[in-house]
Parts: sequence; C-alpha cells; structure tokens
Amino acid sequence: MRLNHADGVTTGGGSEGLVVHQDDLGQVGHEAHTLHTRLRKAGDVAQGSEGDGSTAKAAATLTSHGFAMGGALTTTAFVWRRQVETLLQACAHISNHLDYTKQSTAREDAKIAASLRYRDGSTEPVSEILEHFR
Repeated sequence: MRLNHADGVTTGGGSEGLVVHQDDLGQVGHEAHTLHTRLRKAGDVAQGSEGDGSTAKAAATLTSHGFAMGGALTTTAFVWRRQVETLLQACAHISNHLDYTKQSTAREDAKIAASLRYRDGSTEPVSEILEHFR
C-alpha cells in the first residue's frame, strides 16, 4: 500500500509511502529540550534560585511594612512560577514524546520491512501484499 495522493495533489508516483523523517522528529525534540533549558533559567526571574530573588525580597519587605502590595506581589510571583512550570512540563512532554516516537517508528519500520520480505531477502510483490489486507 502506498500513499501518493492527498487533497487532490499527486506526488508523481514516487517509491516512498507515508514517510516520517527521523531527523525532523529529532530536530523538533531537540528544540523543545533547548527551550526547556532556556526557560528553566530565564523563567525564574521572579523567585531567584533560592526563592530570594528581587521580587521575593520586595514582596517580603512590602509585607513587613504593612503594604497590601506585598501580598499581591507574592501571589503574582507564585502564579508566574506555576505558569513557567506548566510550560516546562509541556516542553519536556514534547521532547520526550518525540524521542519515543522516533525510536518507536524506527522499530516498527524495521518490523514491517522484515515482514514484507521473503526468506531470501527479496521484496514481496504488491499483489501479494494486498492479500494481507483482505
């Protein structure tokens, strides 16, 4: 079975079927990992690495002097951190999923290729392949 047509566009009857390029999956997964790394560092502007960043210090100082703004700033920093964590989880999920997909697709491709060959290594004709799907 070969996919050579989509939405009225014909590929010209090339020899490839539905193709997933492993390099493309790897590149997107790498970019998601890079974004995760950069966001982990840059997204921590509100709290600082030990929870004592300028925002946390300002909130504590304002609160200690009785300003309601201190509590609001603490809430803002907390919400910011939760949102950054959500984005970090999404980046990690994308990266991990694409790594898995890349490996899984390669294994499945190898199994399919092996199952469509005779013992001598020659390929099974299309007419016989179609019998597998009836």
